[in-house]
Amino acid sequence: MNPKFFVAAVVVALVAILGAVALSGDLLVGGLTSNLSDSPESADILPIEVQLNDILIQHIDERAADIQIEFEVTNPNTKSVLLPFMSYHLYEGDVRIHAGEIGERLEAMVVGSNYITLLSGQSVTIRDDIGIKNTGNTPELWNALTTDTVEWRVTGEAVYSLSSVTAGGQNEIRFEFP
Repeated sequence: MNPKFFVAAVVVALVAILGAVALSGDLLVGGLTSNLSDSPESADILPIEVQLNDILIQHIDERAADIQIEFEVTNPNTKSVLLPFMSYHLYEGDVRIHAGEIGERLEAMVVGSNYITLLSGQSVTIRDDIGIKNTGNTPELWNALTTDTVEWRVTGEAVYSLSSVTAGGQNEIRFEFP
């Protein structure tokens, strides 16, 4: 068999394939790209819901107190959501007791996967442990801690996105609990 005949057959087949793609144009290529690209509707994301479950004084003595704060975060979306970062401030009345962070805020380059995945329609409980030292400067606070009569207030923000960091962009929600 002549090798020129084989090469000519391959060239004719390639030209036929390219011609078919060019003639079908938007029907073939447009259908594929519309399925692959994120339309504005698919990038819509509902705000996650953050609830304060509890603030527990786990241990207290005259020198220090160990406190645990517990949040419940719910995903109302039909897709999974990533929760890479949540920050909060814990107050007793108007006095800030603690500023805490859970996770890491995504910067220009993602180096790790220190985030929480919230599945569609599901919730997750997030806890953080807080250690407070008694400096002696706030006897009213320490008295309220020992008698368990603290009037807690929590403010904060949560940063979340769809299951891909690039899909839907980063979103923030602020929360406050009296």
